[in-house]
Amino acid sequence: MNDLDQKIDRLLRSAAQARERVPAAMPFGFDTRVAALWRAEKEATAIGLTHLIRAVALIAVAVIAVVAAGTYREATATPDTDEPFANEYVIADSTIQTELSR
Repeated sequence: MNDLDQKIDRLLRSAAQARERVPAAMPFGFDTRVAALWRAEKEATAIGLTHLIRAVALIAVAVIAVVAAGTYREATATPDTDEPFANEYVIADSTIQTELSR
């Protein structure tokens, strides 16, 4: 037997020799401490959620700014400002005619 087995045997023997039963009761103030820790954890979770939402909002604003800048750059780079949708109409018309001719 190793040292751990001897310690366990000694513990079990002394537990078997115990004569009086002591009712199991929580220590004084235990329930108050548990409630306080639970409340503190709940508030910490709310704070963490607030930080997460703030980070997601900042990332979304950054993405919107980049997309808006790209859209503005593409819109100002088009030389034909009179009819900006002329090419799209030609493409749609040619697609419709191709589908109808089949």
